[in-house]
Amino acid sequence: MRGLGLLLACLLTLVCTAAAATPAGQIDGDSVHIPTGRFITLTFHDVRDDVEPEIDQDPYAISTERLAQLFDWFHSHGWHPVSLDQIEAARYGRAELPANAVLLSFDDGLESIYTKVFPLLKAFDYPALFALETGWLQRVGSGERVTYTGDQVQPVQNADEVAAAKSPNLQTSGEVLYNGSERGSEGFVNWAQVREMQASGLASFASHSHNLHHGILANPQGNLEPAALTRRYDADTGRYETDDQFSRRIRDDLQRSIDEIERHTGVRPHAMVWPYGAMSDEVVEIAESLGFSLSFGLGDSQASSTDDISRLGRLLVMNNPEPADVESQIEQTLRTRPQVKRAVQVDLDYVYDTDPDQVNANLGRLLDRIKAMNVRTVYLQAYADPDGDGTASALYFPNDYLPMRADLFNRVAWQLRTRANVNVYAWLPLLAFDLPDTARADQLRVRTRDDNGQPQISPHDYRRLSPFLPDSQEIVSGIYSDLAKSTSAIEGVLIHDDAYLAADEDATACLTAARWPGTGAPIENCDLGPRDKTLALINFGKTAIATMRRHINLSNDFHAARNLYARVVLDPSAEARFAQALGPFVANYDDVALMAMPYLDGTEMAPMPWLTQLADRVKATPGALDKTVFELQARDWRDDRWIDGDTLRGWMQGLVRQGVLNLAYYPDDFINNQPEFKPTYIGISLNEFPHREGAP
Repeated sequence: MRGLGLLLACLLTLVCTAAAATPAGQIDGDSVHIPTGRFITLTFHDVRDDVEPEIDQDPYAISTERLAQLFDWFHSHGWHPVSLDQIEAARYGRAELPANAVLLSFDDGLESIYTKVFPLLKAFDYPALFALETGWLQRVGSGERVTYTGDQVQPVQNADEVAAAKSPNLQTSGEVLYNGSERGSEGFVNWAQVREMQASGLASFASHSHNLHHGILANPQGNLEPAALTRRYDADTGRYETDDQFSRRIRDDLQRSIDEIERHTGVRPHAMVWPYGAMSDEVVEIAESLGFSLSFGLGDSQASSTDDISRLGRLLVMNNPEPADVESQIEQTLRTRPQVKRAVQVDLDYVYDTDPDQVNANLGRLLDRIKAMNVRTVYLQAYADPDGDGTASALYFPNDYLPMRADLFNRVAWQLRTRANVNVYAWLPLLAFDLPDTARADQLRVRTRDDNGQPQISPHDYRRLSPFLPDSQEIVSGIYSDLAKSTSAIEGVLIHDDAYLAADEDATACLTAARWPGTGAPIENCDLGPRDKTLALINFGKTAIATMRRHINLSNDFHAARNLYARVVLDPSAEARFAQALGPFVANYDDVALMAMPYLDGTEMAPMPWLTQLADRVKATPGALDKTVFELQARDWRDDRWIDGDTLRGWMQGLVRQGVLNLAYYPDDFINNQPEFKPTYIGISLNEFPHREGAP
């Protein structure tokens, strides 16, 4: 029967490779191997006979021939498609997954899952998971008009609304505009076909939501962002969904999808496949409360483990790949290598203006410059600091703690991600917040001792909240959480250089109310040493970031980064002056943004020898070179001048010659072309860097 199935597959696709030549289970010596107890999930969408490589209007479609070739490759290389039941059995110790386990998943409930995929599954005896967007099935089945453009779904009632939805070619009742093509009920699977597939034992069905596969209004400027993660903005009231309203909307949608699938199949789904891969711990917890034991997003830095199946990544199959291309994609997932990091730190204060038209003009210039600079990351200011003192007097996102200067961070971050194709880290202080209630702020400040040994508010530069007071932790964690709710698609957070404690700070730890950050435990000995303070700040930051992570898209590779003063790298005894140290930073953060700023450090050495010495010290710390981003200064604040572009380029190239590949600079005046574009581009662009073993 196995040979007959292979023959049928060959006939179906008009292609017959040498599948039977290699016995099942034999693994080619050059092929990748999925570790025992793990599996890879591959995500497909439409399957058609007429897919045209490179020019097809649907980049997510795969041809029937290519899919059959891939199935054949699985067979000849000893790869084993597994079912949802097998994964759950392995999770709870009832069985083991076979070697090289792969889960096949197909999204959206298109008719090709029945006409193209199902025959291949039967021919190869392969199981698969199918995610159904029940709202689409319901609407096309009932004859209601729908438009789908890849980022929104809208019921359409009349010709004016058709035009507003930018779908003037939509003429037929009950059709969906799916990736540029109209689809009616014949374009989607029907419930009778679903039941037939389910009865075969080869098909499991998951929810793809009822009506979350679209974008909703995410900010006053009109950006549409994934409905499953975004607090909806109401343009009429100027307000966002509350937490309760958001949770209720998600819960009601998932429950409706559950009810639809169970009503038509008799089986309650227990897997949730989130549209666009947009899922967070917050929405996964809602899904779990409704009985979804598995949640699938997108993106995966490694093969999924059966130790935890509640939050799973998937690899998106695109551009009609050959089996070798899919294998290469899996290989890159299994054998992750450190990425070269190139970043620009951007002041949102430069974008802000009281005139919305000027804001748009400023944003356009920023986008053009960042895209042309060809970097990987932007550290984007999320707080307002118009006087440049480093203390946040307001924020650029809705929050419950400080004034909002403008609702701007989400807009700029989204445009940077979608138009400039960069990762966006939110750049925030950790302690330096000016609370509106000045008396309350003074109660929470970092303290030193006066000449009589009594605690007093620290006179040092930044006005900081003490990390040893639970109220400070609650406020800062709330600010970080509010930012994540506002902009869940960010890829990281950069903690500002305000996160330090001088040698004579923080006497606040001796107050009765003081607690060790992140634990709530009383402080038994408040005579803290430098390393105690260093670890306290790390714990305080970790606690704030943990509240943030609950709302961040789990499909993103979210990174926690922190600024580090160069002085503590060059002189480890300086930890006493700053409560910072390279070793603990490397151990506790994904990225270390080292302030490689010779004119800020106060050194009497020439810049390049100083930078070379700094690089040597970083290289001497195990694991530090891959994590450390050397952030250069583009401005000399001593005499308020921009550093010559050729000089900045020379520093960058000099560091690269020392083996440094991770570079950034600050500040950037994108309006006035400072630092100069051409030399800066030559120095920092991802187009220009030497090969280092282990780097992509």
